[in-house]
Amino acid sequence: MAQLIKIKKGLDINLKGKAKNIVLKPLKSKLYCINPDDFIGLVPKILIKIGDKVQAGTALICDKKHSSVKVVSPVSGEVVEINRGEKRKLLSIIIEADDETDYLDFGRKKVSDLSADDIVQGLSQAGILPFIRQRPYDIVANPEDSPRDIFISGFYSAPLSPDLEFILKGEETDFQTGLDALAKLTKGKVHLGLNNHCVIAALKYAKHVEINTFEGPHPSGNVGVQINKIKAIDKGETVWVINPADVLFIGRLFNKGTADFSRLIALTGSEVKETGYHKTIIGVNIQDIVKDNVSTELNLRYISGNVLTGAKISEQGYLRATDNQVTVIPEGDDNNEFFGWASLGLDKFSNSRTYFSWILNPLGSKEYQIDARIKGGTRAMIMSDEYDKVFPMDIYPEFLLKAIIAFNVDKMEALGIYEVAPEDFALCEFVDTSKIEIQKIVRMGLDLLYKEMND
Repeated sequence: MAQLIKIKKGLDINLKGKAKNIVLKPLKSKLYCINPDDFIGLVPKILIKIGDKVQAGTALICDKKHSSVKVVSPVSGEVVEINRGEKRKLLSIIIEADDETDYLDFGRKKVSDLSADDIVQGLSQAGILPFIRQRPYDIVANPEDSPRDIFISGFYSAPLSPDLEFILKGEETDFQTGLDALAKLTKGKVHLGLNNHCVIAALKYAKHVEINTFEGPHPSGNVGVQINKIKAIDKGETVWVINPADVLFIGRLFNKGTADFSRLIALTGSEVKETGYHKTIIGVNIQDIVKDNVSTELNLRYISGNVLTGAKISEQGYLRATDNQVTVIPEGDDNNEFFGWASLGLDKFSNSRTYFSWILNPLGSKEYQIDARIKGGTRAMIMSDEYDKVFPMDIYPEFLLKAIIAFNVDKMEALGIYEVAPEDFALCEFVDTSKIEIQKIVRMGLDLLYKEMND
């Protein structure tokens, strides 16, 4: 029987622009982009050059430290750009897609007949390994490690997040095949976390997994919170995590024999005219997604991902490989408010009750339009309980952040650095009155600790 875990700390931010459960017209862009920075911890070695013809599944880059970790082309076509930055750092690879996708054939395989090594080799060849991350450090998983457990969060709880049950509809067979393959990669368990309202059979009755049910506000859907509540990570242990939508990539590989990176992408945000889902492929140019479907009256912020953890991109930018959501909200730089924070703010969201909107919305049912402004300047960290109210993990967030800033390795370890990822602190950053870039600090701490421990 599934264990019910109640999350009391957290915050649900009810925003305008949730994706309707409808599939909009399919999208096919002319250009697709692979950005190595989407795969944290991977040190890219380029395997192709401009002008090369590639198939969907052709390796574009590999990790210099672990050559079996490869990133492949999501489409067939021609490599038209290889962009580099300072010190010749690889920034992106742009592919001009063919009209019809030509897939590299990896051969269909029955998961029950494969060993763990066979599965890892198959995931390596098809470029799916980089979609699996490990804790500690929240980096691309090392295929040479044997994870204690594998964790999958079977729902999204962040503001405007896609409906995973809608995404999985019709994909149940591939999802189960992906779970079957993952179950062979660990001597422990594959933990699947569900919310208490889940109705889809592919999740509720999934095989070869241990199911736990969660109830409560965001970040209950964060896999880090679920790890902390189910079986926390001790020093020296490694667990793997994977996005449930990416489990489909694994299932398609073994069921169809191809590296099929197609996704159902949620188009969300208050400035989207018609929200819904588009069937497309990772790395798509979002210009083809938002064209003629966003407000033209305001300056806009385009985000690959959700409003708390997503990356700012331009209108001509590309969907990140690990995201299945595009969000469009007002930038806010053209908004001049009378009295600003001193106004009554009856239509503004405020967790601290700075505005009087909470009086008119005691049940939290009102949908708010929030722009991208920080609304304040950076100040010293205030030791209060504002982080604790929205941080449900058994960790002291303020003390951990101070240990990271001071780079005190012993304290970082004692305070739980091995369990966390930047996304776990997104709500702390949102409610922070000091306007500190908390997620950036946590990412810096994890990177420095990884370098310290592996040099």
